[in-house]
Amino acid sequence: MKNTCIFIAFMVLSVFLTNCTNKSDEYIDPRGTNYAGSESCIQCHKAESESAFHSSHFKATSPALKENVLGHFSKGKNTFVYDKNTKLVMEERNDTLYQVLYKNNKEVEAYPFEVLFGVKHAQTSAYWKNHYTYELPVSYYKSLNSWATSPGYSATVPNFERKIEKECYGCHSSNIASRYITTSSDSITFTNMEVEDFMNSKTLIYGIDCERCHGPAKKHVQTHLKFPDLKLAQDIVSFKKLTRQQKIDACAICHSGNDKLKIKSRFEFRPGDNLLDYFRGVPGSNDNKVYDVHGNQLGLLSQSKCFKKNETMTCMNCHNPHENTSKSMVSYSKICMSCHQDSKHTPETLKTVSKTAMTENCIECHMPKQDSNAIRFQQSNTAAMSSYSLRTHKIGIYTANKK
Repeated sequence: MKNTCIFIAFMVLSVFLTNCTNKSDEYIDPRGTNYAGSESCIQCHKAESESAFHSSHFKATSPALKENVLGHFSKGKNTFVYDKNTKLVMEERNDTLYQVLYKNNKEVEAYPFEVLFGVKHAQTSAYWKNHYTYELPVSYYKSLNSWATSPGYSATVPNFERKIEKECYGCHSSNIASRYITTSSDSITFTNMEVEDFMNSKTLIYGIDCERCHGPAKKHVQTHLKFPDLKLAQDIVSFKKLTRQQKIDACAICHSGNDKLKIKSRFEFRPGDNLLDYFRGVPGSNDNKVYDVHGNQLGLLSQSKCFKKNETMTCMNCHNPHENTSKSMVSYSKICMSCHQDSKHTPETLKTVSKTAMTENCIECHMPKQDSNAIRFQQSNTAAMSSYSLRTHKIGIYTANKK
């Protein structure tokens, strides 16, 4: 009887472990059969996954479900005015959200929210048409708590025909491709990400997921489900073992701007790769180049003395990629003070800045918020032009910001 119970228990355990493994084995990712999908990471990395799934990285793009869409759809807060006869109204119809154009109070056309870009500071939306996505002309801005023109759009003429290029998805999603390419297996197909200009909506993997940064994980998942007692990570790149430059390049693939010559698709990048194999910069020094605060954080950081003099400094000294940026200026100041304990302030600064600010808010003076020249918007045709303000990553002395 005892042996029978042991046998039954062994069989139940075997079935359980087999089901865990099969769940990963059966998953087919649009990127290829060596990907496991972010859901598989939760089994062993619950804390990191739960944090990452709520981060701005993971929500860099998302499906336009009602719970994901920012902005107001109630009367009085859902209208953008182009002129006295033309307006755009954000409406909900049969569980779908639309931007509806009216002229002389008559509906002219309506376009659905289908793909969302961004969540932290603002959110722009897009709709699908003939294997392309097109940006909707009005976006939501948290700084205004209101709708305003999407970046670069007119406040007097509605436009629904601006195509979103595949390159935009390179930093806002984990995959999007043109068509399915058959592999050596007759039963599995996956996508080549740079075949054509058009896009297949079924190949879109929203947001920056685990494998976008850590690389394909199918074999890693299979190994650790089969051998759960393994202490060292197998069959995946360990960030701890990467060089400083490799760690920087892993962030720079999306945070170094779009002004370089493209060699290979961003989607092909794997941790440990050399960024110069994907993009080539213009020859010459970039020390004096003026970078916009939106999109090229590495370019700005690279101009900082802190970055140049500290041979171990990377993006992850200040940022946990699994979390949203901390709102605590004190936490950042502690990082600054770890290297600048003996820094001296000028007599003028000592008179105009409180001792608390100098020890608990280094960021406000040395990494101030600046207006982006790339992103500007209006709340209506009569409203003044507004700028998108972001904190610069060029660490320095900004005398105009001293208080």
